[in-house]
Amino acid sequence: MKTLNKIPTGKIERTGSLLKAGAKIGVNYIKYYGNKITKDEQEARQILNEENATDIYDSLKELKGSALKVAQMLSMEKNILPQAYVEKFSLSQFSVPPLSGALVKKTFRKYFGKNPEAMFDQFSAESVNAASIGQVHKAKKDGKDLAVKIQYPGVRESISSDLKLVKPIAIKMFNIQKEGSESYFQEVENKLFEETDYNLELKRSQQISEDCSHLPNLRFPKYYPELSCEKIITMDWMNGKHFSEFTKQTHSQEDLNKIGQTLWDFYMYQMHILKQVHADPHPGNFLVSDKNELLVIDFGCIKEIPNDFYTPYFELAKEENLKNPDIFREKLYQLEILRDDDTPKEQEFFTQLFYELLELFTRPFNREVFDFSDESFFREIADLGQRYAKLSDMKGMNANRGSQHFIYLNRTFFGLYNMMHDVRAKDIQINHFKNFITQNAG
Repeated sequence: MKTLNKIPTGKIERTGSLLKAGAKIGVNYIKYYGNKITKDEQEARQILNEENATDIYDSLKELKGSALKVAQMLSMEKNILPQAYVEKFSLSQFSVPPLSGALVKKTFRKYFGKNPEAMFDQFSAESVNAASIGQVHKAKKDGKDLAVKIQYPGVRESISSDLKLVKPIAIKMFNIQKEGSESYFQEVENKLFEETDYNLELKRSQQISEDCSHLPNLRFPKYYPELSCEKIITMDWMNGKHFSEFTKQTHSQEDLNKIGQTLWDFYMYQMHILKQVHADPHPGNFLVSDKNELLVIDFGCIKEIPNDFYTPYFELAKEENLKNPDIFREKLYQLEILRDDDTPKEQEFFTQLFYELLELFTRPFNREVFDFSDESFFREIADLGQRYAKLSDMKGMNANRGSQHFIYLNRTFFGLYNMMHDVRAKDIQINHFKNFITQNAG
């Protein structure tokens, strides 16, 4: 794969890249209308989606940063986007052109005053993994294998302008009304600023690793503050298979359940005990060791869960509250799903919609044991998403619903459920994490 000697950082340059993608999409639509004459509608639409997804992704991967991060987030919304977009955007977890060696050295000289070769006994010039915000190099020091994560230049500085470019696309795709949507976009912007603060990531990585170190079958790298700074993080190199590689191989159900239970316990412990959660559960952030331990290698995105959101959110997860109309409506108001200015039609529509959504998504919490390999459960989620996406009733309604905290909590559950499904985990004990609550936790 070619390396990048330069990333567009100016607003005009970055806008130009997206405008070029827009021009290509225009050409794709012209081809689509031609294809409709010679091919059936479904085939013509599939070609259009594939070509559009490729052109948008190719522009975003050159830009890197928050524009590419949004593509990565969208790739997790498997039931909203056409499959072509999901497949192409999911590459943002793995397949991104890396920075050239000269740019990497420049970053080290800027923050440490010397080249990486002077800091480590060995340092690989080529990156081993390049993603949306940074890339990883392998190094060696004092006999230890290390992973060195380097942030791309200009990523933090372009967050606000990138989001302004992506905002109109998001508003159109998710039927968001511009008025009143500021808190949602502000939440995403704040999180992206946090993700580009490697000093904060280092502190959180050390804290959560320590808080969860007693959970069985879970391992974290050791971090090295003296070899880290606001744009570089150095940690132990962890040996294991990528989570997605592990799930594609044949394993015993016992091994699959072991990884699934470990992943579930890790997330429930964070959610309920730490009240902060690793809000980026995609396969690129996890490895599986040869002993079938789960290795957590990235803490870039952490969502803290305030009590005034946590309490009604998980009270709504209880079946008895869902089925009690008075309690249900009260919680919907607390979570800003229902609003005082709703019309009777909006009240009825969104009460029904969120009842169906919550009944489905909270089903695992109302079982002692759950089977995440159950295809019918995930088909129900997909069908519900598609059904509401096509509803003409939504048009003209204010679709800005729920507290801004939903964005990353929903993303967490969406990613977690998909990973649990990918690993085909059965017989998962939902409250198993309670066995590991320590006296000083919470």
